[in-house]
Amino acid sequence: MSGVHVRHWPGDPSRPALAIHCMMGSGRAFDPMARRLQGRVELTAFDLPSHGRSAAWRPEADEDYHSAVTRIAEALLGDQPVDLIGHSIGGTVALRLAVAAPQRLRSLTVIEPVLFAASNSGHALDDELAALAAAGKIEQATRLFLSVWGAPGGYDAMPRSMQQAAVALMPLILETDAALSADIHAILRPDALESVAAPAMLIAGAESPAVVGEILDTLGSRLPEARRAIVPGAGHMAPITHPDEVTALVAQNLDRA
Repeated sequence: MSGVHVRHWPGDPSRPALAIHCMMGSGRAFDPMARRLQGRVELTAFDLPSHGRSAAWRPEADEDYHSAVTRIAEALLGDQPVDLIGHSIGGTVALRLAVAAPQRLRSLTVIEPVLFAASNSGHALDDELAALAAAGKIEQATRLFLSVWGAPGGYDAMPRSMQQAAVALMPLILETDAALSADIHAILRPDALESVAAPAMLIAGAESPAVVGEILDTLGSRLPEARRAIVPGAGHMAPITHPDEVTALVAQNLDRA
């Protein structure tokens, strides 16, 4: 696939799995999970456009960023039912794939899916981030974003090279607002989530913003086979900060399928 860096961890060829990472990350974030799963699945991940080793995203008139990521993920699904895993925006892409073709899923695990349209309060930072961006204060917007959605320590804990990369990605994060806060791709349309019969695991960090719990409330009430789990001590970046706990929950869901 031109311009897309695909990562692969060998495992059981009869058990394909696809993992989709968060913004400001890369497919490499799933390496700790892959090692802990010890070949239970044949795991594939890819670097989102403008992330990791993938080429920069080139906007097209009829395709927003969320759709570009979804198109890439769909192309990697293959012919067998897949164990689908997504973190943050990757979780929302996984949900979009699930409602579009529920028969292609073997299991669904979403970790901190930021589908703000599913919450009562929405994305609390929307107005602040938009105002900072409009004023040209992209670094301040990045610092604010990472204070809520980043790893412990946020922006100030990052090496300068990573700070610069994060600032460069901030406009792309703002671009996803319509997909995540307005649900322009209708993931929440009537009867869509209800059509997903595969076992679903909904994971949140105990220290995450309250909006994540609201999102999981909605998803859990509509996905027929949903189970919820909280990772003690973890925030939004649970797959990276708490790989043992998150992988154990992923494995539980694999066992159900």
